[in-house]
Amino acid sequence: MIRTHTCGELNATHSTKQVTLCGWVARRRDHGKLVFIDIRDRSGFTQIVFIPNESGEAYKLAQELRNEFVVKITGLVNKRPKGTINEKLATGEIEVLAKELEILNPSLNPPFEIEEEAEITEEMRLKYRYLDLRRKRVFNNLALRSNLYKVIRAYLGSNGFIECETPILTKSTPEGARDYLVPSRINIGQFFALPQSPQLFKQILMVAGIEKYYQIAKCFRDEDLRADRQPEFTQLDIEMSFINEDDIFNLTEGLMKLILKELKNIDIKTPFPRISYKEAADKYKSDKPDLRPELNNDFAFCWVVDFPLFKYNEEEKRWDSEHHPFTAPADCDLENLEKSPEKVKSRSYDLVLNGMELGSGSIRIHRRELQQKIFNIIGIGEEEASKRFGFLLEAFQFGAPPHGGVAFGLDRLLTILSGENSIREVITFPKTSAAFCPLTSAPSDVGEKQLTELGITIKRRK
Repeated sequence: MIRTHTCGELNATHSTKQVTLCGWVARRRDHGKLVFIDIRDRSGFTQIVFIPNESGEAYKLAQELRNEFVVKITGLVNKRPKGTINEKLATGEIEVLAKELEILNPSLNPPFEIEEEAEITEEMRLKYRYLDLRRKRVFNNLALRSNLYKVIRAYLGSNGFIECETPILTKSTPEGARDYLVPSRINIGQFFALPQSPQLFKQILMVAGIEKYYQIAKCFRDEDLRADRQPEFTQLDIEMSFINEDDIFNLTEGLMKLILKELKNIDIKTPFPRISYKEAADKYKSDKPDLRPELNNDFAFCWVVDFPLFKYNEEEKRWDSEHHPFTAPADCDLENLEKSPEKVKSRSYDLVLNGMELGSGSIRIHRRELQQKIFNIIGIGEEEASKRFGFLLEAFQFGAPPHGGVAFGLDRLLTILSGENSIREVITFPKTSAAFCPLTSAPSDVGEKQLTELGITIKRRK
């Protein structure tokens, strides 16, 4: 390491010690014979003082320093004189008397102040995201994400789960939103799709005997955006074999309780309330009820259960799946599947937090004949089902166990935990509401050579 300490760890106990710090110049103040700078790294700030007869050449070089220069400073830790202690800083009782200064890299004048209170447009923040991420609030959101992942992995690992990765390049199997398609150069005219979720693969893993699977998964949906949506997002994906709804609820409630305790030092009560879809619609006029006033709690969880299995598509005069077509119907409603589909309840469930759908899941269909029956009801015949989902249907013929799972939007959870208003605030490199990245200018045009290799001709919109 080229530094002995970070900028946020020095205090009076380090007095008279020689230290080497590295970081960015946050402020520079020239008081005539004295030059002060605040040097910043991700841990905090330290005040540096340059004195002509003490700092020598370092004092002369300090005249060149400007905000966001990257520097290396060696000096002695001194207690600040009485009356100059800054109680707002962890390092506020000391300063470093500079002996050596090295400019590791100069900086252009930043397009905006790095200060927390600076007013900056979102477009500007995202264009210069590497500067925006130097701000403490933004960095803290990323640190919160990292700590959330640690808690998740520790909890699920201790409960016997295996973390498995599933493919990003996969088959197009639309699950309610448009797929992002990836053309194949090797197989001209054919396409991969980016997964809307690992749904089919996690069910395949249950057929494989994994029994307890999880993944912190990247998912992709080509849909119109809102504050709580991005074209790519992250979800915690969980699947289990030989279980029922209570097993999913108990596991989830234990995880959420631990997350709130570890990350916010808040104790929440379990079990969470369970509200039927009908009650939610009748009493709360929403299938995502916000129970904070009713429970007088800042983190009010509830389960919404007993959703209908189907919804009628008036435009196309047919039935659609309320959630997705792999959701099992309630056992007591199996006889109504074909003659009264509107009466069939599903074995699906949503987890709602503060009026926001945090996640959803279901007990899955694990028998081929029932799965094909559901496909038939929603207008997917055997030939189309085989074409789109044949690998899953085939797997069901080789001893598929009863199974179910749940998936949670981690970006949404982090938005609530951090007190932010948009998931863009908790994603490292988010897209705008127009699905555009100002940092990289993506999406962008590609050259004719690439298009030719892929067998693609672009038809421009007028």
